[in-house]
Formats: sequence, structure tokens, C-alpha cells
Amino acid sequence: MMLLRRELTKLIHQKRSYVGWGGLLAVPLLMTLAIYLNRHGHDNGPGGVISLARHDGLFMPIAAILMLSAFLLPLLAAMVGAYQLAGESETGTIKTWLMHSISRGGVLASKWGIAVIYVIVGLIIVFVGAFVAGALAFGLHAPILLSGQTVSVAHGLGLSVLSYLYVLAGVICVLSLALLFATLTNSSLTAAIGALVVVIVMNIVGAFSYFDFLKPYLFTSHIDTWQNLLSQPVSWSPILKGLLTFAIYIAVLMAVAWRLFRRKDILV
Repeated sequence: MMLLRRELTKLIHQKRSYVGWGGLLAVPLLMTLAIYLNRHGHDNGPGGVISLARHDGLFMPIAAILMLSAFLLPLLAAMVGAYQLAGESETGTIKTWLMHSISRGGVLASKWGIAVIYVIVGLIIVFVGAFVAGALAFGLHAPILLSGQTVSVAHGLGLSVLSYLYVLAGVICVLSLALLFATLTNSSLTAAIGALVVVIVMNIVGAFSYFDFLKPYLFTSHIDTWQNLLSQPVSWSPILKGLLTFAIYIAVLMAVAWRLFRRKDILV
């Protein structure tokens, strides 16, 4: 906990933290403004979610996470995951850490933990910003789901929170992948790019029907499964499979990262 508190203090005092959070917040605000200005135009939007947000501000957090999960959120997760460890190597401060009686496993766990906290705070900012902007622009009404059923406002909020938690699990996979690459290089940029390249390759592979046999094993194929929450009855099987896939990826990636970091000579 001491290591995590130190990392949290550093996170709060770093300007780059607020730049990332500000970039995330800009998406729902700009999206709400664009939809509001075009509210009398033709309904359109990926998966119908943006069309629903045009009539109900309660859907704005969902529309925001739909946009962010495609690129910006994985990008931010890769950058923060890579910087937590490789950034310390770039500045040489990781050597200072290990001069004290601190296990490498503890250092790695604290770096992973603070990166997860960073993403969680970012998602909270997006959710609150989108909710407030959507409520002001379009009001809050009993939402009509993609399957046509109408549910209560409280139920709709619950579905939004579950959607964000699911996306968080998927994003942690990207973060863990970047942290793994950070144990292989002393460059945070290289680690972040390496993680993004893997994610892009997974997305490309998942886009071709020839590789359908691989899709269940690619965590990127499960990222958008949260949209099943917007239909009644909810199809829980794909959601549970996606969460299981995320958990396996996170566990394996962090186990490999720990083994590599434990054996890495970083005092040279």
C-alpha cells in the first residue's frame, strides 16, 4: 500500500495525467454538442446508440464509451501502462526504487495498480461528463433499449455502469500488455507502440472470416460485447465469456511481465 500511495501522489502531481483525462472528457462534450446541433437531422450512428442518445441524454455515456473504446481509450491505456515502468527506466529512477528493500513484484504490482486507477478515474470523468452534458441537452427519460423495450431511468443507469465496468476489464488487457512490453524495453514510447500494434493486428485478424476460429481467443473480439446489455433479455453468455477471456489475458500477461521483470538487469 505504501508503494501505491507514493505512485498515487506522483500521478496527482503530473500534468500529463490531466491532459489525458481532459482528452477523454472532451469526447462526450463535443459529441453532445454535435448531436444537439444536428438534433433535427437524420438519425444515424453506430449500432443505433447515437440515434438513441439524440432523444435521451441517459444514452450519452453509452455513446461516449462506444466512441472511446474504438481507439482513444486503448491508446491512453497503452501509454499509461508503458510509462509506469519504462518511464522510470528512462529517467533512471527505477534504480532508486530497487536500492530500497522493495521486491520487484511489489514494484510491478504498484505500477499496474496505479495505471488501473488512472483508467478508472478517466472512465468516471467520461461517465459523469457525458451524463451531465446529456441531461442538460436532451433531458433524462425512461430509455428505450436497442431491442425496443422501455426500462426505468435507474435500470438504464445500472446498464450504463455495467457497460463501463465491462469496458474497463477489456482496457486493462491493453494496459497489461503495455506493461509487459515495458519490461522488455527502457522506452515507454516503444512499449506503448508495441502494445497498440498487437491490438491493431488482433483487430485486423478478427475482421476476416477466414480467422473466425481465432476470434474466441482474441480479447479484442470481446470488447464490444457489452452492447448485449442494451437488449432485453440480456444475453449473458457472451458477456461472461468475454470477462473470462479478459481475466485469462490479464493473468497471463502479468505473470509473464513479473517473470521478465524479476530477471531483468536494470542496474546497468
